[in-house]
Amino acid sequence: MGAESVGAGRLRTSGWMWALAGALFVVYAALSLRIHQRILSNSYDLGIFEQVVRSYAHGQLPVSELKAPDFPVLGDHFSPVLALLAPFYRLWPTARTLLVAQAALIAVSVLPLTAWARRALGSQAAVAVGLCYGLSWGIASAVGFDFHEVAFAVPLLACSLAALGEGRARAAAGWALPLLVVKEDLGLTVLAIGLVIAGRGERRLGLATAAAGLAGSLLAILVALPAFNPGGSFAYWSFLETPGGGGGRAAQLLYRSTIGLVTPEAKATTLLLVLAPTLFLALRSPLLWIALPTLLWRFASNDSVHWGTGYHYSLVLMPIVFAAFVDALATREPTARSLRRHLLGSAAVTLLLLPQYPLWQLVQSATWRTDPRVAEAHRLMDRIPDNATVQASTLLVPQLTNRTSVSLYGWAQSRPDPAWIMVDTWTPYYKRWPLTVDQERAALAWNVEHGYRAVATQDGFVLLNRTAKSGT
Repeated sequence: MGAESVGAGRLRTSGWMWALAGALFVVYAALSLRIHQRILSNSYDLGIFEQVVRSYAHGQLPVSELKAPDFPVLGDHFSPVLALLAPFYRLWPTARTLLVAQAALIAVSVLPLTAWARRALGSQAAVAVGLCYGLSWGIASAVGFDFHEVAFAVPLLACSLAALGEGRARAAAGWALPLLVVKEDLGLTVLAIGLVIAGRGERRLGLATAAAGLAGSLLAILVALPAFNPGGSFAYWSFLETPGGGGGRAAQLLYRSTIGLVTPEAKATTLLLVLAPTLFLALRSPLLWIALPTLLWRFASNDSVHWGTGYHYSLVLMPIVFAAFVDALATREPTARSLRRHLLGSAAVTLLLLPQYPLWQLVQSATWRTDPRVAEAHRLMDRIPDNATVQASTLLVPQLTNRTSVSLYGWAQSRPDPAWIMVDTWTPYYKRWPLTVDQERAALAWNVEHGYRAVATQDGFVLLNRTAKSGT
């Protein structure tokens, strides 16, 4: 009788966890799809990733016209894991496939964390951890900004760290190793996981995992990426340079590896916000060391976009910091009262931050209103034939990547002389890239003077077609 009760209780808890993951999937997918439906998703990065997956779906090595004509993307980032989306894209050839896949990958990552929290801390704690993790600002930022390959890393990290927290070292290593095909820097995360495994007693396994992680990153950065890159080198070394920096390389390196890791203020703010949902208890767990490689490359970068809390850059940190939270709580063996206090504090921080990040858009009426211009944009884009060469504004690109060869209007590396050009001249300034209003106006005038005719101008949209005079 007792065994049956325990089994039933586990079944109910397991059912609740699946329900939570399902609810989060709906939330993530609704936000991403709604952004895309309103023509607010971006060429960089949703358009690029769709071109990659489209290549795989047609049995080709991945290229992206948005990077440059026939640009081999395996020379930009080493993410062969994206080939896993090809069968789904064959069935549903649209950017929405990528957005739904991302929602599913992130949502399913809640299962290993809540299952571990249930066994270590009880069912109520598991629910709280699952909700705080699922609604955390790092996940919200990623879901609200297109699709990215690191979505594959999230369930792998959650499974690896949950196994590591429960002392299942072989499972932890097994879940970590596939990170090597998600992105080139994640080999360093595998290195960190291996070192933690070694530190917890499985020395041989841990060191082997660490060596595999380091070798994977080095091979990707020093061999694979340069081999595919047209320039013959890793494209992002420049992020580690200091433009116009004085004092010599040694002084710059010393600064960037010490005080430069927490200044300017954006870096310190990001670090505080990463830890705040755990009430800084994550600092008591060695699992938090696994976040170090991601934090180091971001804060060492000279690109200020990497320092803050926007975009997708904090996504891989969320399963790490919440795993460290569970580990710290389990190690402390708190009383029911103190456990409740910690979980309520975590929930309070999560709810306090929620309105500042994209998931909050789901409760705003503007999110569910459709601008009449959206229908007009699609009406004009329908006039562009399949497989045509196109240049388009950044927000229009992801609407065309599934059926045309599209690049970014105004981007110097774009394929020249496309058959079609479509520009949204009413794009708001904070979404306008790479041209300013004046630059765009001058570029359109130049196109009309040099062989393009205006097919339509409606509600701020300009559709141009190259005439026979320009060599079509």
